[in-house]
Amino acid sequence: MSDEEVRRVSDALDAVEQIADLEQRVRAKSQVMAAQAERNKEWSRERDGVIRRLSDEENLSYRQIAARLGIKLSTVQAVFRGYKGSGTARPKAVKDAEA
Repeated sequence: MSDEEVRRVSDALDAVEQIADLEQRVRAKSQVMAAQAERNKEWSRERDGVIRRLSDEENLSYRQIAARLGIKLSTVQAVFRGYKGSGTARPKAVKDAEA
């Protein structure tokens, strides 16, 4: 996606936020959120695949991958940890029984 396409999507979202009628604005936002929820899983799978490929095929470090893709280092780390979800839903660390 080019910078121009990203700008157009952002402009369209800005236009939704500018809808004067509150109920129409909320309906439009709900439609956008529902449509994006459908895309998120596929977009995440695609991103994760590229992250793994950059590591496996190009031997890039996590930091290099994050910089190259313009994403957070923690996102790259989460892919390799197999973690999906929000920070509030993370499983608690298991403590060593001997500790």
